Amino acid sequence: MGVTTRPAFRLFSRASWPEAGRVAEILRSETIGGVLLLAAAVLAMVWANSPYASAYVALRDHPLGPASLHLDLTPAKWAGDGLLAVFFFVAGLELKREFVAGDLRDLRRAAVPVAAAVGGVAVPAAVYLAVDAFAGGGAVKGWAVPTATDIAFALAVLAVIGRHLPSALRTFLLTLAVVDDLIAIVIIAVFYTQHLGVVWLAAAAVPLAVFTLLVRRGVRAWWALLPLAVAVWLLVHASGVHATVAGVLLGLVVPVSGRGGDGAVAEHFEHRWRPVSAGVAVPVFAFLSAGVPLGGVDGLGSALSDHVAIGVAAGLIAGKPVGVTAATWLVARFTRARLDTGLSWVDVLGLSILAGIGFTVSLLIGELAFGADADRFAHVKVAVLAGSLAAATLAAVVLRLRDRAYRRMEEDEAAA
Repeated sequence: MGVTTRPAFRLFSRASWPEAGRVAEILRSETIGGVLLLAAAVLAMVWANSPYASAYVALRDHPLGPASLHLDLTPAKWAGDGLLAVFFFVAGLELKREFVAGDLRDLRRAAVPVAAAVGGVAVPAAVYLAVDAFAGGGAVKGWAVPTATDIAFALAVLAVIGRHLPSALRTFLLTLAVVDDLIAIVIIAVFYTQHLGVVWLAAAAVPLAVFTLLVRRGVRAWWALLPLAVAVWLLVHASGVHATVAGVLLGLVVPVSGRGGDGAVAEHFEHRWRPVSAGVAVPVFAFLSAGVPLGGVDGLGSALSDHVAIGVAAGLIAGKPVGVTAATWLVARFTRARLDTGLSWVDVLGLSILAGIGFTVSLLIGELAFGADADRFAHVKVAVLAGSLAAATLAAVVLRLRDRAYRRMEEDEAAA
């Protein structure tokens, strides 16, 4: 009597056709968002280092809003607390779709990107803490800055240099970044909440519950849902929890499968709000956050002497690829999973280096950790920008070589 053996699960194997189509649509929109993000960051850097730098600082730091409601925030804070709530709302929608209706329903598929994301958070944090301890400590609160991956920026780089790379690698990067966003959300909520107003947080549950009831009944009218979403944001902001968490909560309560034949409610909101997130929220945040003078006390030379900046850059450039690659290898080593046919561990390494692009969420966490110290926060900005640029460059070299190899394989197959 023969023994039935369970076939080995292949890492980065091709996703299901519906999933592949959805991923392709997301890749297209995120690529455009990545280009806008990069353009906004470059514009901010040019303006901040021009003779008109004082105008940029005045625009970024001038308070706006009613002080009686504790909303007299600067445009930079409005972008970080308000506009990024839209970004995290879309992230919440994507998280729920992946874990409820996407390929992450399969525990074997989920194990690889989840492990990679955890490794890509743990190792950069350890690298940062090691640098901080070696320098004498005192800046432990910045441990989470190099742990995030900027999905729009990373996918834009991948789209430019990897047109012939297997689609499984793109799917893996997207899924890793989604799990990475989830971890970042938990980090922000747990470790960067300085005071917690329980009453305000409990009050936020009321409009959130009404919002949940309406979307589960299929209501999509903005005039009914937007005031509730704003109320949730205001109350979460007042509670001391970072206001972007409100966006995640709103995204997670939207049902994935809707009633009727016109598609899921989550898909509808994702279609409507993703362009706002990728085309407005993230670029505006980047524009108001990336303007750092490269000379003077806050500049590049000063940042290179600050161990916090060194730790952040080292975490992004070295910690991310080591963490993601090692975690993926451990999954392959101790399970029945194997790389899909035709893929190489060099592909995994290149993708792991690309995950070191930690722009948007890294800047947000840097502000939460060091926002009260203007000079050090400026150093963190320089480190995030330099580390992300270095990671993008290194990944481009590795993945460009692999892209050429895959193109030659396609040409040989076509000739045969």
